[in-house]
Amino acid sequence: DGLGAAAVARRAPPGRRRRAGFLLFATSAVGVLAVFAGTVLVPPPLVPEPRPALPGERQVDVATGSRLTVVSRSARGAVTGPPIVVVPGGPGIPDLDANLEALEPLTALGRDLHLYAPTGTDRSTRLPDPRGYGRDRDVADLEALLRELGLDRVVLVGHSHGAHVAAAHLTAHQERVDRLVLVSPGPLDPADTSGSRATAGLDFAHRVQLYGQVLAPRPLLAYALLQVDPLAAKSLLGDVEADARNDAVLTAAEPALRCPGSPGAGPVRGSGFYAHQYPQSRTAAPPPDIRPALSGRTTPALVVKGRCDYLSWGSAVDYADALPSSRLLYLPDAGHNAHQERAGAVRGAVGAFLAGAVVGDPVPDAPPPGYAGPSR
Repeated sequence: DGLGAAAVARRAPPGRRRRAGFLLFATSAVGVLAVFAGTVLVPPPLVPEPRPALPGERQVDVATGSRLTVVSRSARGAVTGPPIVVVPGGPGIPDLDANLEALEPLTALGRDLHLYAPTGTDRSTRLPDPRGYGRDRDVADLEALLRELGLDRVVLVGHSHGAHVAAAHLTAHQERVDRLVLVSPGPLDPADTSGSRATAGLDFAHRVQLYGQVLAPRPLLAYALLQVDPLAAKSLLGDVEADARNDAVLTAAEPALRCPGSPGAGPVRGSGFYAHQYPQSRTAAPPPDIRPALSGRTTPALVVKGRCDYLSWGSAVDYADALPSSRLLYLPDAGHNAHQERAGAVRGAVGAFLAGAVVGDPVPDAPPPGYAGPSR
């Protein structure tokens, strides 16, 4: 063993000591390289858990070149207004199953409902170069999808990053947007770093579980490469393996997205590692600040914010400042995924909002007592 070799080297003549030292170094180096090859270079067998297809799920080709997974539900009864299009969060987290379960009852209001998986997620197109992912592509895909589906005017329900995408779409296509529902909206201020707090609410046991996923050698190396060379990262960690690992990481982090004691959600499926990570990487240029272009738009907006949301209170304030016709629905028993965690309350408020009722309150500059996230 190593101790025995060291003892022999101490008793042996200098030449033999050098040879013994070299052999010890070579043996150790081979061992390290074997571990490196086994854990980093050779992909471990992964068995991604596919998401069962939803009834009516289809693939839609759009003008940006993407093929998007789309799930639609028709209005129950007479149509009462523009259709609802759900813009999911992340980026890179389509959440089709959970969003459909939470929002499908809105069809009882006489509204068609459309959900989709953005480029880079679920069964939608993966880009060969991760540098193509980002807010601008998401906005272009959304507009292209509306055109392909023949939707002239819509209600956009945006969650987290999807709220930012919906707001950016409004700045370019105001004539298409009847109303906005912004659930736990992603920050408009490029200097707002509260998005990095997504795991702040995890307890010790869940944090250990998360780190076990994040610190695995291959995804850790791919993440490091992504900060300097996105193509090299993708060469090491292809989409299938990367997305499966991303699902596992997001599943481990899920408890931080809800209030303590709330029922847990099922496993995350269909996320896209590069669609999720590249826009947040060091090599990605931050998207332009849309607040000047958004300011003064009179489109009615309902901002939904839960007490346990990890994002800053300022993210809600910025939307209210830009959109003078906005109101706040504050839920003291909901977290980041408020539309899923308190689906009935959110659906009730959205129904009243779509019917033209005044819902919620003006957005206060300071967070209510007990708000879990930072003020700014």
